[in-house]
Amino acid sequence: MALWFECKAKYEKMQENGSVAKVNEPYLVDALTFTEAESRFIEELKPYISGDFTVSAVKKTKISEIFYDDSGDRYYMVKVNFITLDEKSGMEKKSSNFILVQASSFKQAYDNFEKGMKGTLADYEIASISETMLMDVFPLKYKIPENVTVTVEPAVKYGEPSTQNNT
Repeated sequence: MALWFECKAKYEKMQENGSVAKVNEPYLVDALTFTEAESRFIEELKPYISGDFTVSAVKKTKISEIFYDDSGDRYYMVKVNFITLDEKSGMEKKSSNFILVQASSFKQAYDNFEKGMKGTLADYEIASISETMLMDVFPLKYKIPENVTVTVEPAVKYGEPSTQNNT
């Protein structure tokens, strides 16, 4: 499971009309710690920002999942309530989760969310969908060294009996 940090960069940005304005823009970074988030954030931004910039904030988010759509140019936050039944009291219990959805419009965000939830067995309801100010998302990229070979084999091949002792 990914741990997402919202990091903000403060710098001077050239506007469309040619003027320069100070901005404080939020981005999302996948990291394990605040220190790693800040470090990765700086490395990700270096190629895109000319001149000096400062990291003005790093905070942990409650985002549980992200649904990507390469055609989308904005990010929408979907608050979804998963509905479970409390066996003791027989009452419905709702637990909130936040899912970030990449899309070009509000309608597309809704459609992308529904597409991402397809096949989910849990009952859920959408509590809210709102456009965020996020400029970009930087997921963790795993790098496997060239001298390392990774081989993954199933524990049990299809059609063969399990060798585990189930007593």
